[in-house]
Amino acid sequence: MVPRLQEKFEKEILPALKETTGRKNRLSLPRLEKIVVNMGVGSAVTEKKHMDDAVAALTQITGQKPLVTRARKSIANFRLREGLAIGCKVTLRGKRMYEFLDRLVSLVLPRVRDFRGLSRTAFDRRGNYSLGLTEQLVFPELNPDKFTRIQGMNITMVTSTDSDDEARELLQGFGVPFRKEETAE
Repeated sequence: MVPRLQEKFEKEILPALKETTGRKNRLSLPRLEKIVVNMGVGSAVTEKKHMDDAVAALTQITGQKPLVTRARKSIANFRLREGLAIGCKVTLRGKRMYEFLDRLVSLVLPRVRDFRGLSRTAFDRRGNYSLGLTEQLVFPELNPDKFTRIQGMNITMVTSTDSDDEARELLQGFGVPFRKEETAE
């Protein structure tokens, strides 16, 4: 079964991008390469159970087992030792990526408190977009009784283009809700 957003990309977004960019080769058009979901768990230095909870939550959210990230060097002020587990991340590609983006746009972002749209300027000048969520409980898959500790996450959408404008157009085609531009009066 082909995800809904992947079908939309092939049938609607690609032809629209062909017109706006003026390119005929469909392989030169911008596309979504991967989505990286990252949770930094600083409290895992003192409490090992927090890391297990973060791994379990990220597994339920993405449907894929996360990679546990470890500290590269020791920092005494943070009581951090080299090799200590301090976070976890998942890289989504293909069908899982499109399904995750679909859930993010249609279910999760509308559930965020006081949500008025995503910033239009959170691109990194390379066509990649990053956003942060302050709590993981906006995902409907998670049981609030099991995950009582609030844990945030970063989501990065990596595109194949180097232009922020083309990447913004691509993500708008997928239905990512950007804030309306404020007009100067």
